[in-house]
Amino acid sequence: MTAQAGLRYVYAVCRPFEAALQSQLTGVAGAPPGLLRHHGLVAVVSTVPEGDFAEGPLRDHLEDLDWLAATARAHQGVIDALTTVTTPLPLRLATVFRDDSGVRTMMEAREADFLRTLDRLEGRVEWGVKLYADPPEQEPAPVGKPVSGRDYLRQRRTRSREHEEKWRAAEEFAAALHRRLSQHAEDSRLHPPQNAVLSGAPGQNLLNAAYLVARAESEEFVELVDRTKDEAPGMRVELTGPWAAYSFTEPTPEPGEGAGR
Repeated sequence: MTAQAGLRYVYAVCRPFEAALQSQLTGVAGAPPGLLRHHGLVAVVSTVPEGDFAEGPLRDHLEDLDWLAATARAHQGVIDALTTVTTPLPLRLATVFRDDSGVRTMMEAREADFLRTLDRLEGRVEWGVKLYADPPEQEPAPVGKPVSGRDYLRQRRTRSREHEEKWRAAEEFAAALHRRLSQHAEDSRLHPPQNAVLSGAPGQNLLNAAYLVARAESEEFVELVDRTKDEAPGMRVELTGPWAAYSFTEPTPEPGEGAGR
């Protein structure tokens, strides 16, 4: 990529590929992505204005939810386009360098890790599965007063026990579903449950997981998830993907590598 004014925004690293990206594809700040080659790797980059992406302005922008959402959508659009033509290793949102030399230095330093991870992800995609337990129905108000205080306490214990049993069954179903899906995936990751207030999704999120699946086996995986959707009343299963393997981009340590290295 030829030198231009501005900073270099890096979307992903991948192996060289022959297919062309969409001609009308634009990335962050409206700039088209280009390819920066270094040894056996390619960085997918675009030019972004220093006034928005230098350290100070970027720190302020990251507090602006509208700006952050627009940037994330543009970033994801490039990753999605790459996923149709190659296996990308996505980098963090707003990974920025001063110039092409800085990008190449980063690729040089992390080359071995990038190559190992790309070997592991080649021909594979990520599927996301979330399981929600629907919110409990509003209990009808008791008719009349309890016969006695003892009767009142007995009714409360019964309702509490029924509630606990429902949640225990829901949690057991979530664990069983994760085990079953993991057996049909090459790798999996459990993410923290989503906050209902932040996500806006109704119900309690009991499973928030990602599964690494070979492209050739994705149709079978999707069918497996679809078959689970009616297995448990009061449960809702959501499937998303296929995505670039965001959850599996951490490099796999070589044998003998120390944790502090």
